[in-house]
Amino acid sequence: MVRTIKDYIGITVGAVVVALGLNALLIPNRIAAGGASGIATILVHLVGIAPSVTLLVINVPLLIVGARVFGMRFGAYTVLGTFVTIAAVGLTSRVAPLTNDPLLAALYGGVITGIGMGIVFRFRGTTGGTDIAAKLAAHYSGISLGDALLAVDAVVVVVAGVLFSAEYAMYALIAIFVCTKTIDVVQEGLYSAKAVFVVSDQGEAIAAALMNKVERGVTLLPSKGGFSKQEKTTLFCVVGRTELTRAKSVVLEIDRNAFVVVTDAHEVLGEGFKMEV
Repeated sequence: MVRTIKDYIGITVGAVVVALGLNALLIPNRIAAGGASGIATILVHLVGIAPSVTLLVINVPLLIVGARVFGMRFGAYTVLGTFVTIAAVGLTSRVAPLTNDPLLAALYGGVITGIGMGIVFRFRGTTGGTDIAAKLAAHYSGISLGDALLAVDAVVVVVAGVLFSAEYAMYALIAIFVCTKTIDVVQEGLYSAKAVFVVSDQGEAIAAALMNKVERGVTLLPSKGGFSKQEKTTLFCVVGRTELTRAKSVVLEIDRNAFVVVTDAHEVLGEGFKMEV
């Protein structure tokens, strides 16, 4: 029950942030950054239809069809997120634009809407619109959800470029890129750890050294060389960015011929790192 209440509050806060980004930056500067909000941006400048009205007209049929197709799997959070976003866009429609510079509007509008959407997604909701349309397209056509979202956003951006100008389409692409990256940051957090894979004949010794000197847990995975056919041990260890140099030094002190692979670990849950979502 407590988790549900937190989710509702989080979705509401995120929807309000999205609405502020749209009304204060993207919509007044004709930046149709894809999706239902992009369609709303186009229509408000062409025929004067309020963005909240456009979002309502687009989302209600999609919600009805989505509920019939997906049933209970469709989720109350989707319905909540959609209608709270529509209401927030309507209530913040009189907010004064923060800038008349389309480049600044694209950059900061992408950041603010990305923060809002990231919050909504983090609390298991959606803002409706193309999310629902893409799910339906993926369901009936067999294409991936990501490709469906990309296709819908691309159509909106192209239409905006034709109706406004090619420059506005470019600004929209900037806003979409910034928004997407910001959503990732909100979802995964700013903290970025490093995942280290080590293949060595001296796996036990390296594991002990990493646990003692770096104070990080190590997982030992039995492995076999594809070419040499020799039995080896692959070590998996996650360290903080500031610990990476020390971890590599520990490995190479024991085995100069160890094969080491380092990759980003954007979100790490567990002992020594974040303990909950």
